[in-house]
Amino acid sequence: MAAPPIRLGVNIDHVATVRNARGGRHPDPLKAAQIAIKAGADGITAHLREDRRHIVDDDIARLKASIEKPLNLEMAATREMVQIARKVRPHAACLVPERRQERTTEGGLDAAGQREALRAAVGELAEAEIRVCLFIAAEPAQIEAAAAIGAPVIELHTGAWCEAVAAGQAAAGAAEFERIVRGAALATRAGLEVHAGHGLDFATAEQIAILSQIVELNIGHFLIGEAIFDGLPAAVRKMRAAMDRGRAKGRAAP
Repeated sequence: MAAPPIRLGVNIDHVATVRNARGGRHPDPLKAAQIAIKAGADGITAHLREDRRHIVDDDIARLKASIEKPLNLEMAATREMVQIARKVRPHAACLVPERRQERTTEGGLDAAGQREALRAAVGELAEAEIRVCLFIAAEPAQIEAAAAIGAPVIELHTGAWCEAVAAGQAAAGAAEFERIVRGAALATRAGLEVHAGHGLDFATAEQIAILSQIVELNIGHFLIGEAIFDGLPAAVRKMRAAMDRGRAKGRAAP
């Protein structure tokens, strides 16, 4: 079977980070989302954190009302966030771990250790016709727990792999990538749709796009950083091209 196309979700959180550093409404995350979509993004991701350090409630409402591509709401599995999601009704909700002191999401959910709490959140979101994804490490126990909980989608945390690649740690990078390969295969056999994200740049996105089981990459911080130098449309188009090259390599592989 031919590998399906691979989707690009652009995370616009750090447009809001820049806006909030000064106050006011500029730069506007909604405008960034619209530009990213025009440049080739298949969807927009935004993380409404409990402390509202970047994206705020009004951003989510405006994104849902104004963009023509799917909105993926990253969120903690808390009562407050579940209620917000059920009210806004984004296309998808990606449940992520969240700690107030962290700079960014540092690891995957412990789906194996939080089955009942996550099962309840997944059920409530599914009742509102929101497609639920669990952001987890590519570990068999976590993947099997995600399937048992009833989430139809997982996003594999690629941070450790990307950090090893960036540090020039070839052996560690190879081991982490092999863990992702095995995890994606296991998840597919379990009937889960597989996404991936965290720390991806042009090179790592191209490499991971080779894996036919992975159908979506969510990328934010790197693209917003590149946009400072080259503009957001150019950064998104370059990422789209890198992912397409990777997918083509995967299709050509024996």
